[in-house]
Amino acid sequence: MNAEEFWNLIERARDMAADLADAEDIAEQATVLLAGCTPQDILDAERVLRELTAASDRAPLWTAAWVISGGGPCFDEGFDYFRGWLIAQGREVFEGAVADADRLAELPEIRASAPEGIEPDGEGILGIAQDAYERATGAELPEDAFTFDHPAVGPDLDFDDRERMSALLPRLTALYPG
Repeated sequence: MNAEEFWNLIERARDMAADLADAEDIAEQATVLLAGCTPQDILDAERVLRELTAASDRAPLWTAAWVISGGGPCFDEGFDYFRGWLIAQGREVFEGAVADADRLAELPEIRASAPEGIEPDGEGILGIAQDAYERATGAELPEDAFTFDHPAVGPDLDFDDRERMSALLPRLTALYPG
């Protein structure tokens, strides 16, 4: 499975999901689809997933997640879950946000959640290959199947500098004045 096939799988899972706002439903549908693939394809899907999370490990996206979470717990796992949610939104949204994190302000889900302070969470997406591999083979995904270099995040993050965040993400900080 290559990146194109992975994104097609996510789109099919989105088509099957009862509620596109429910990233966990999308994750479950993706797991079902992936479990029907060969073990090698599932391993390849895990590799693609890791590549996507690495590609989205960027300072502007961290800052966007911080702004959206209201300055809440957006470190480590919280940022991972945010990126899982972003993958569940599909290729166009994911790639657009990685290229320009302020584009997230255009998403209806982000606009609707701003007044209520609801944080996007897609924890389940991060485990689709692991879950699918176990369903398909009865064994756990081999931990040593991958070695992976994570790129540097980018410029230092300063979540106390609201002025810098506003300059970086003007539309998003306008939605979440924090």
